This record gives sequence, C-alpha cells and structure tokens, in this order.
Amino acid sequence: MKYLDEYRDPVLARRLLAELRRTATRPWRIMEVCGGQTHTLVRQGIDELLPAGMRMIHGPGCPVCVTSLQTLDRAMAIAARPGVILTSFGDMLRVPGTETDLLSLRARGADVRVVYAPMDAVRLAARHPDREVVFLAVGFETTAPANATAVLHAHRLGLTNFSVLVSHVLVPPAMTALLDDPDCEVQAFLAAGHVCAVMGWREYEPIAADRRVPIVVTGFEPLDLLEGLLMAVRQLESGRHQVENQYARAVRRSGNTEAQDVIRTVFRVTDRPWRGIGTLPASGLRLADAYARYDAERRFDLAGLRSAEDGECIAGSVLTGARLPTDCAAYGTRCTPRHPLGAPMVSSEGTCAAFYAAGRTRD
Repeated sequence: MKYLDEYRDPVLARRLLAELRRTATRPWRIMEVCGGQTHTLVRQGIDELLPAGMRMIHGPGCPVCVTSLQTLDRAMAIAARPGVILTSFGDMLRVPGTETDLLSLRARGADVRVVYAPMDAVRLAARHPDREVVFLAVGFETTAPANATAVLHAHRLGLTNFSVLVSHVLVPPAMTALLDDPDCEVQAFLAAGHVCAVMGWREYEPIAADRRVPIVVTGFEPLDLLEGLLMAVRQLESGRHQVENQYARAVRRSGNTEAQDVIRTVFRVTDRPWRGIGTLPASGLRLADAYARYDAERRFDLAGLRSAEDGECIAGSVLTGARLPTDCAAYGTRCTPRHPLGAPMVSSEGTCAAFYAAGRTRD
C-alpha cells in the first residue's frame, strides 16, 4: 500500500473485520492509547462493528487533555503579565483552566500567539529582545525532540528572554499505572505509532512480559487499526503477550536514536501531574539543570496559584477509560466543543470531542 486511500479501502476493511470475527472467541477488552486513534475508530464507526462483546477502551493518549490544570493556570498567569508573549499550539487556547482559557485571555489584551513549531517562538524571542517569550511545551514523546531542539537553539543564540513552560508526559508509565488499577479491564494495548516512531518499542517489552499483556504498535488509518486489533486478538486467543509492530512503514524497534539523544540532552525524567488522573511517578520530563535558565516556572514567580477542576466534569474517568463521554450528564448539553467543561471536549484528539463530532448521543 503506497497511498492514503489504500489505508481506507472498504473491501480490505470488510475482510479484516470478517477475520476479526472469525478469530475472536471471547469478549476481549483492548485499549487504544492514542487520541488520534480514538478519533479514527469513532469517526469510522469501527468500535461499533467489532465482534459481539468485544470492546474498545479509549485511553489517555491526548496530550492536550492530560496537560495538568496547574500548568494551564500557570500559562495564563504568565500570559497576563506585561511584557510577555506567550506562544502555544492552537489546540491549547480553548482548554478551560480554573477560571478562564487562553483565548479569552487574549481577547482581554494578553499577547497570546499561536505558533506552528517551537522554533517559531525562538525566532520571536530573537526579534523581540525587549519582551519575554514563553513557549507552552506540552505533549508526549512525539513533540519532545522539537521542543528540546528549540531550547538548544535558544542556548546557542544566547537568548536571555526565551523560556519554556514544560508539561511533557510519557506513555509507558501511564500504561503501567492503568494496569495497576484493580478495576482495570484492559487486556491488550494498541500503542501509539508516532510515539514509537521516536522512542521505538523496547521500553514496552517489559510491560508486555511482566504484566502478560499484548501490545501492538499501530498506525492511525482504519486499516492500520483493524490490522492492529487482529494482531492483538490473535495474541490474546493464543495466550501470547509480546510487542508486535503493525506500523512497520514508520516504526523500528530502536526508534529514532538521534531524537532520543536530543531528549536525553535537554530533559530529565520527573514525576508529572496528569489532568484528571493525578501525579504519576517518573511519567514526565523537566529541563535538565544545564538548561534551567530556560524554565519558565523558575523564571516567573507563580506561587499562590490555586487550581480547581469543574466538579461536574468526569474527564478523569473518560481519560482512563473507566467511563464513556455519553456517561456524563453534561455531555452535549452543558458541555460542547464551543462551551467545554473539560479538555477532552476541546482537543482534536479528545474522546469527548470524537464522540460529539460523530454524533454519538446519550441513551
């Protein structure tokens, strides 16, 4: 297969579904980790075409959704200060904080700018030496190399007015935390192909072996997901628990070693709070001490901030797969993409947004 349309071929999709139905003899529970995969599954209706009893559990792989409320409130506190340009990817602007969001803050006069790459923020800092330029650095391992490269470039230029507000999170600790939950129903994982394109899949192998859970590195198109599900079910049916790679066109076991090197140069592993979930040990990245001068948390006094989630939002349960968006009393009424109560209804990778866009309604 060479072209995008071939990964959406309905004839091949029906064949994969038929083989999946022939193979599955039990009501397996499989989690897709990535929010992009969730959107494909829901938009294409794949989750509703699976063998009887088989169920997808939608995971916490939406970087916007799991960025902690504290980080977002800190970003807004920084943006509200005179002389500051806060930069961010566009999907962060409408994520609700404790009291407001970055888009509303910009409407009130804060200099909040959308950038398409972290290097855009470095160039802004070089052009505006009289302003503090802050980049909101969020995401999984996928975006960490570009953010690390931006810090290195700012360091080479000798910029003193550039900093990053870091909220990077890591996938494997989240998977183990989910499996450690006594109520966890996950029996296999579809791992996020873009994360594995950077990191490879070696760090997933101990999880598969120790927890006896199949893990299939999977792409994002309908046929990718159907093939990944078939590979996972074949493992489950045969009692195997290994890491397999469906996304062979993009992922190697070793990953991208140059990208890993730049991550290790600039960042160190740290505990990290996940929005709606809580703090997970060794589940995030912080700047290494050699680059601490670029840490926005150190540069700005952010003491005294108090963050509080909306009490009606069940985002935490949605992010861990314990509940569906349609289980929420506010879904589609008091919580919509235009007026969200929680991050999963805002992000292009959020589960609530996926259900809403697909027209899923509460029973």
